[in-house]
Amino acid sequence: MKSIKNSDCSWNRQIKLAGLALLLCCGASMTSCDLNESNKVDSTDDTTEIDSTLVGTPEVPEGFSIEKVVGGLTYPTSVTWDDEGNMFVAEAGGGLNPEQLAPSRLLQVKDGGTTEVCDLTNKGIHASLVGLTWYDGAFYITHRATDLTGAVSKVTKDGTVTQLFDGIVDSQAEHQINDIAVGPDGMMYVAVGPAGNAGVMDLSVAPWIMASPGTHPRPCQDIVLLGKNFKTPDFRTEDPTDSVMTGAFVPFGTETSVGQVILGVSKCGGSILKFNPNDPSTIATHAWGFRNLIGITWNDEGQMFAAENGYDVRGSRPVNDEIDATLKITEGVWYGVPDYSASREPLTDDKFESPDSLQSAIFINGELVGKDMGFLIDHEASGLTPPDPSLVVGRHEINSSPSLLDVAPASWGDLAGQLFVAEWGDLAPPTNPLRGSVRTFGYQVAKIDPTTGSLTSFVANAGGGPASASGSDGIERPFDVKFGPDDAMYIVDYGVVEIDMTKKPPYDYKMGTGTIWKVSKK
Repeated sequence: MKSIKNSDCSWNRQIKLAGLALLLCCGASMTSCDLNESNKVDSTDDTTEIDSTLVGTPEVPEGFSIEKVVGGLTYPTSVTWDDEGNMFVAEAGGGLNPEQLAPSRLLQVKDGGTTEVCDLTNKGIHASLVGLTWYDGAFYITHRATDLTGAVSKVTKDGTVTQLFDGIVDSQAEHQINDIAVGPDGMMYVAVGPAGNAGVMDLSVAPWIMASPGTHPRPCQDIVLLGKNFKTPDFRTEDPTDSVMTGAFVPFGTETSVGQVILGVSKCGGSILKFNPNDPSTIATHAWGFRNLIGITWNDEGQMFAAENGYDVRGSRPVNDEIDATLKITEGVWYGVPDYSASREPLTDDKFESPDSLQSAIFINGELVGKDMGFLIDHEASGLTPPDPSLVVGRHEINSSPSLLDVAPASWGDLAGQLFVAEWGDLAPPTNPLRGSVRTFGYQVAKIDPTTGSLTSFVANAGGGPASASGSDGIERPFDVKFGPDDAMYIVDYGVVEIDMTKKPPYDYKMGTGTIWKVSKK
């Protein structure tokens, strides 16, 4: 472990250059940035819209009230409390667009305002700072390290940063290490996203590949491949007619063969990892085979739950997924990604196919085999058991982006033990050109009965959608839900992120628009 008080953490110049490269090759959308004509998507909409006349201030069920705790935050992600009950919030320092950065900070929230505890920008913390928890007199955070791999650090209130570990290669791509929490067993757990959309590095993650050419999905155990290789334009060269083959679980531009073994690693992606906070060398896999897993929590019986973003319709394997999911977590289980859907059904089912115009040609042993989705892994040879669909306890609308979550305490009466999940909202059409311009999925806190799977809206704007669509003072993009020491629900609202297809890339982050909300029982 290393302690850092001062270091150069200016954003890697390669990221900015890679972002420029993406702008030049992608046109209007990161999703559809393939250079060959067959992979272009026809869209006549320049911006995504909802009916702004229907959007209002946040609504909560009868018997509850909602109030704003603090506003003016920039990219807030997580909230926690110290042993004295003081509230703290993390500001991420950046979003999906690497050129749009702000400081990564920890702030204390008090009396309707904030006080900076620590600016982490010059201390080896790279965006995005996502997970935050308080344990044994210090903050523990998840973030990218100087080399952009996923990392966990300990931060004291005097600003001393001690990096516990880095080296999660998957986090060099678009999905990084996310939530962090201490479990009932005293171990510390982290949720880790996988590199890429669906097991293959491709044009949709070009900026990250340019900055970190070796980034790729890494499994948690040895797996045997079926040898599928995907042909795409090679954005690394100056000749737009150049193409390249890329297999599964390898860096971009690397071919694979039938029966090839990919070795598992301890710092794997698409996983829940755990370690002793006093000895981070104990890091081990708790469960794996997830897509972009964001949040983790436990109920009073010690049952673990997690929130997962399903596949996007982008890249070499554009999976037309049906849902995002909240999952019941069982130790040692493989949850099926990249070969099973968010509902834990096989991707060999035709309903998950996207149009051929969006898919890359697939080759095995140099022979064209078509464009069917299919599997990437030889499950039998890899010793993998298909996931059980009953592990899905909440079926969210696709692209609603369930993020962090918590369980209601006993004081909430009939709602005690219910799951409350922040739904950040969609990024369509860039993440799903088949959806068009509809923007009403997510932008709420959902309630899930884990025994029945019933999912209903608990906090949302009148009419749904983000408040910015009407200029009202309501919920925008909820990212975290936590029950505080006072048993009230606190919602971390990330703020305004707009989709504008005239921009390249089409994401517009608004600084200073983040909020913390409080929901109380009357």
